[in-house]
Amino acid sequence: MRRGAEFSIMSGAVELMNSRLSGSEKALATLAFRGFGDRPDLQVLIGGLGMGFTLRAALAQLGPRARVAVAELVPAVIGWAHGPLLGLFAGSLTDPRVTLHEADVAHLIAPARSRYDAILLDVDNGPGGLNRAANDGLYAADGLRAAARALAPGGVLAVWSAGPNAEFARRLHRTGFRVDEARVRANRPGRGARHVIWVASPGPG
Repeated sequence: MRRGAEFSIMSGAVELMNSRLSGSEKALATLAFRGFGDRPDLQVLIGGLGMGFTLRAALAQLGPRARVAVAELVPAVIGWAHGPLLGLFAGSLTDPRVTLHEADVAHLIAPARSRYDAILLDVDNGPGGLNRAANDGLYAADGLRAAARALAPGGVLAVWSAGPNAEFARRLHRTGFRVDEARVRANRPGRGARHVIWVASPGPG
């Protein structure tokens, strides 16, 4: 939906994303990369293209030899990114570091072994799988173990959610992740709903 310069992506009556409220999507990248210092060659996988806020925030922090794979399952979202939402992407889709896949991010995670330094997931409204029941598999124990295998040593899994989910946080712990949970505003400074970002690293073994 569009109203003037404001865009909104909806699932029925539920708003998934709004172009005026980008703070937490940007924070997903900021929090995920804070432990990597100035490494120029990070390998990153982003699940969910959305309006490009996470991608743009990631590119602003990554070095010239970094590579970013973006998986977006919904063809319409990719079409919007090249059409009415093009201005929001500010050239990020043509950045030579970026490869855009029309694919389920789970299909990129499953075969990977120690490939990614960071996996950033914003594919739904959180671990509840609002839009697509199959998304639940990303957040189930098997999906989390697959993500752990796909991460390089020292890598991180960062997950965005519209709200808290204590069971998911416990599941991360049970599958061997060390977890930090951050509450971030939908907009900045200090405005909008509080969203949740988990930044998790696989523990030894």
